[in-house]
Amino acid sequence: MAEIKYTEDHEYAHLDGDVATIGITKHAQQQLGDVVYVELPEVGKSFARGDEAAVVESVKAAAEVYAPVSGEVTQANEELEGNPGLVNEDPEGGAWFFKLKLSDKSELDGMMDADAYAKFVAEQG
Repeated sequence: MAEIKYTEDHEYAHLDGDVATIGITKHAQQQLGDVVYVELPEVGKSFARGDEAAVVESVKAAAEVYAPVSGEVTQANEELEGNPGLVNEDPEGGAWFFKLKLSDKSELDGMMDADAYAKFVAEQG
């Protein structure tokens, strides 16, 4: 079974071997409201954990999407460029932002599992 980890910035990393599919959580999408634009990273670009990797804009605000782990972009979800509203419909499914080939799997240890993330969100109010 694939493992999913979460950050305090409301990104998720859906793990499949040494590749993580990165996107924003349903909570983040609800905070943003209607998404109108997504800027994705280029394939082949490398990020360190915490680097700004993508941008999502809604009618209310613009927000950075950070790389929750270090790695190289292997794929970007080009469907979002033509249909950014997909983020509103399926943020933790079809509306993933990019895939990273992990350079340091131990970075995942500092991320939350689903239960810890749900508790974190509840504590945020």
